[in-house]
Amino acid sequence: MNWGGGLNNTRKLALVFATPRRIFEPRRPRIPVPCTPVAGRWAGMLPVIAWTLLVVLLCTANGDNLSPSHSLVWGPGLEARVVLPARYFYIQAVDSNGQNFTSTPGENVFQVKISASGEQFSRIWVQVLDRKDGSFIVRYRMYASYMKLKIEVTAKNKPVAQSPYVLQGPVYHENCECPQDDTVLWLEDMRCPHSIPQIQKDFAAYSIIDPDKLAKEVPNRFGQRQSLCHYTLKDNKIYIKTHGEHVGFRIFMDATLLSLTRKVKMPDVEFFVNLGDWPLLKKKSRDNLSPILSWCGSNDTKDIVMPTYDLTESASDTLKRVSLDMMSVQANTGPAWEEKNSTAFWRGRDSRKERLELVKLGRKHRDLIDAAFTNFFFFKHDESLYGPLVKHVSFFDFFKYKYQVSIDGTVAAYRLPYLLAGDSVVLKQDSSYYEHFYNELQPWVHYIPFKRDLSDLLEKIKWAKEHDEEVCLVCLMGSVFFFFFFFGKKLFCFFWIKLVKEYANLQVTEPKVRDGMELVEQPKDDLFPCTCHRKQMRDEL
Repeated sequence: MNWGGGLNNTRKLALVFATPRRIFEPRRPRIPVPCTPVAGRWAGMLPVIAWTLLVVLLCTANGDNLSPSHSLVWGPGLEARVVLPARYFYIQAVDSNGQNFTSTPGENVFQVKISASGEQFSRIWVQVLDRKDGSFIVRYRMYASYMKLKIEVTAKNKPVAQSPYVLQGPVYHENCECPQDDTVLWLEDMRCPHSIPQIQKDFAAYSIIDPDKLAKEVPNRFGQRQSLCHYTLKDNKIYIKTHGEHVGFRIFMDATLLSLTRKVKMPDVEFFVNLGDWPLLKKKSRDNLSPILSWCGSNDTKDIVMPTYDLTESASDTLKRVSLDMMSVQANTGPAWEEKNSTAFWRGRDSRKERLELVKLGRKHRDLIDAAFTNFFFFKHDESLYGPLVKHVSFFDFFKYKYQVSIDGTVAAYRLPYLLAGDSVVLKQDSSYYEHFYNELQPWVHYIPFKRDLSDLLEKIKWAKEHDEEVCLVCLMGSVFFFFFFFGKKLFCFFWIKLVKEYANLQVTEPKVRDGMELVEQPKDDLFPCTCHRKQMRDEL
């Protein structure tokens, strides 16, 4: 195989969908196709991928003659009105012949400087992430708001593309409370979709939502046994009452709602969030139950599924926390495809019986599976059978291996989005549990499936080892899926559409601030206070 730099560059297809129009105008020489699809499971996707693969393969550079003027710069971080915890944009390295680089031209080849007009010092943290495929993610986090920003992108001491980019402000930072009253304009700025299939599917079970009934029914039914948060959004303020003993995870939902209400005017809504792993509302129940929002759904339940706390924290704490986030994974995807260890890899804790079986399989077939526990909690009495424990492995080191095993824990394995981000193919267990994006995932397109009882896992690994070109295509499509579903603004769109377009529209009585609720305060920033110019304009009117 020759992907112009190795299968470490599988994200090329993602760039086809995301780059400006000029990339869709390739020349048409005859070229070999490196991944030969086979009949059957691949036949249905050929029309979808044929043209995009052709574009990818034709627009690739093999040389090192970087052209700053031909290179591309684009993305939401170049737009003043798109307010995110960490803003981001992309750079695509292009050579003097107009061909895309498909391997890194050098980690430090592009320099990015962001400054605020009239400010001696700018509180902006900038990071350039090399995706090793000729493209870069530039992300920056602002700790103050500015009237104008200048973004300078250079290479070889020359401006790249249309640099400098000037953002005419005000350019608000994440903690600035300055909501956009015009929700249509906000949705346009964020480029949110008009609808999301999973949301439509979830709400199909509910014809109306009665906040008065909800406020009584849910605590009575679940409040003593489960950990819940009862939220009311009123006049763009957030009020909360918690139920149950373990409610510490409310911080993730609090942070998401606070961030949304700083950005856009939210409707008045009243809802419950399940802080536990397991979904609560059984489909077989004859009771006309009120909806509950949960991080995970199942085929047997009808909870309204939202992005997990891990994903929302990844978006809100980008460039704040040191640990894993969705963008940093893309810059740490391990060696090129042909240099990866060709065994299936897994690490984790003992939160499901099938995980015990996976470790057992790995012991018998060490040439195919490297699986071990890093912690015992649920099956401590079996530690002598399935131990010894091994040291934790950096998640970035997972991608030294070609095949990643995704297997359920207590519910769905929340690491799946991160596995899709890397340049390894995912082997995913069949499961009755799902996250908010599973409705769009397709087996044999984005991942390789195996049976819930692991009975065909060895067969699937052997197949993968014997069909490297087909597997590289699955890896490629998984990376594309990640690109479209898991960046920060996509999560904000999902929450807004869920709580506004669907949930709020089904309410038949007025949401209320109930007895025992407390206000969730916005964070204070006394050092760099924010002046909301939208409020000034409203006051003048």
